[in-house]
Amino acid sequence: MTRIPASDVPTPSTAPAAGAAEALERARNWLLDRQHPDGWWQGELESNVTMDAEDLLLREFLGVRTATQTRESAAWIRSRQRDDGSWATYPGGPGDLSTSVEAYVALRLAGDPPDSDSLRRAREFVLASGGIENARVFTRFWLALFGQEPWSELPVLPPELVLLPRWAPLNVYGFACWARQTIVPLAVVGALRPSRSLGFDLAELRAGPRPAAPAASRTGRAFQRLDRLLHRYERHPLRPLRRLALARAGRWILERQEADGSWGGIQPPWVYSLIALHLLGHPLDSPPVQAGLGLERFTVRAGGMRRIEACQSPVWDTALAAIALTDAGLPPGAPALRRATDWLLGEEVRIRGDWAVRRPRLAPGGWAFEFDNDLYPDVDDTAEVVVALSRTAAGSPAARAAVDRGTAWLVGMQSRDGGWGAFDADNTSRLCRHLPFLDFGEVTDPPSADVTAHVVEMLAVTGSADSTAARRGVAWLLDVQEPDGSWFGRWGVNHVYGTGAVVPALVAAGVDPGAPPVRRAVRWLETSQAADGGWGEDPRSYADQAWRGRGTPTASQTAWALLALLAAGERGGVVDRGVRWLARTQRPDGSWEEPQATGTGFPGDFYLTYHLYRQVFPLMALGRYLHREPGGAR
Repeated sequence: MTRIPASDVPTPSTAPAAGAAEALERARNWLLDRQHPDGWWQGELESNVTMDAEDLLLREFLGVRTATQTRESAAWIRSRQRDDGSWATYPGGPGDLSTSVEAYVALRLAGDPPDSDSLRRAREFVLASGGIENARVFTRFWLALFGQEPWSELPVLPPELVLLPRWAPLNVYGFACWARQTIVPLAVVGALRPSRSLGFDLAELRAGPRPAAPAASRTGRAFQRLDRLLHRYERHPLRPLRRLALARAGRWILERQEADGSWGGIQPPWVYSLIALHLLGHPLDSPPVQAGLGLERFTVRAGGMRRIEACQSPVWDTALAAIALTDAGLPPGAPALRRATDWLLGEEVRIRGDWAVRRPRLAPGGWAFEFDNDLYPDVDDTAEVVVALSRTAAGSPAARAAVDRGTAWLVGMQSRDGGWGAFDADNTSRLCRHLPFLDFGEVTDPPSADVTAHVVEMLAVTGSADSTAARRGVAWLLDVQEPDGSWFGRWGVNHVYGTGAVVPALVAAGVDPGAPPVRRAVRWLETSQAADGGWGEDPRSYADQAWRGRGTPTASQTAWALLALLAAGERGGVVDRGVRWLARTQRPDGSWEEPQATGTGFPGDFYLTYHLYRQVFPLMALGRYLHREPGGAR
């Protein structure tokens, strides 16, 4: 491990806030101590108890649930229950009906009696929220698997969808990669309509039917009529066409299973694909099902409890850690950075995935989020890996070639409007959002400010700030700035994240720190700073503008704000107060406590607590603060 004492930190151009250098040293050494011998870093991705409840339901459906798994998962689920009896989708958030229903069912599976105090309180919350009839479609889908919801009451998504050509509306490639990988197996399951016994009934959670809410738009009403037609078709499908669709869907699912047995390295398509394959005739001991059931890598055990990660982020974490360490003064040749470089080079994706549907002539050359996710490299990871490699291995021919391939792939993935989405180019269908079946989460992958900013910053770092791609990206970012001066954060909570990504990118790409868009962003960050000097933003800001830039201050969000302010050339005052907040709230071992969810899966629906965010981003901010040059960014 490489350590650098605080006395060796370069003297900044202005007197630093008290404790900043010491905080940087502690944070840097904490991170260095946690590098895997193979060169990577990985922090846990904690979400909510639907992961654990659905894991038990999957195992119950397949007949492989064990007493130990049940006991440990149930203990975790109980530990997350709120005082009002509900379960939330993120720490400190309001109770969520669907999450609470799934947690209740899981605890019933674990043997908790319905008259226990915890289930009594949960039941009261569920009934007060409208009962299981008003849960989201995916929750009711799970209930239908166990005979607790009539299949005829669920919206229809026919497997014939996989037969539509790529130019047709509502073909599977019109959906985001995470959505298409989910709806194909769900369409199979919905067509076969299985039913298993839970061993108990959920009548105590029924509040009575609620009249269907009318669609708010003409398109929504058209899709409601389409759903009624599909229900009629589902009663008497064309048998040859149905057989063809199921066979094609089965092959489609198998072709997208990753090397580790998962689908996309994320939970929803993973569990539904296992159920679909089993229903299509793959026995439990068949290779794809056996590989898919190997969830140990995604299982976290502590204190007699067991929880499931929705996904994992080693590539993302390693790239961010390498950038943070170079910001903190670690030289490129340091052993930790050499190991990280070698590992990242080995993770480059050199095969084609679904992204090639829209970019058939584009050569592969990106990085994915997880350990084994070669079919779905993503723009965000690729941009950060290219930045990391440009810093840590600039003289390496192998790294230079990988950087060139990654840069070319990123430029090729730019959407027509000049922005970048996460996994696909021009994945902007409006029709997909109106399907009654899809009432949870984002189902398309349009360009976002945070992803676009990371690519623009990467192009600047690699010497392409004046390229057409970078100029179009900058224009896109300037066009989507919010009236209050902030930017929306698609993959992090929320406007603090978006603004923290965009301002450094704009300045790196040549936008003057004194330009009006940057000044508006600075003013927004200044007015969003909490009284104690930190920054925080609650996930409720996705639905309620009053929460923008408001929430319990966190280490990661404070760092994002500081990264933007430092890039804009801000000194003293607001910046020093933010740095002092980081130094004051750091724990003696160099870490920060951050139970809040500051990562976003689906805005408004699903959030993630990235356990490494609280370390890498403060380290970046402290490093750039202490090493800053006169006039602005590092």
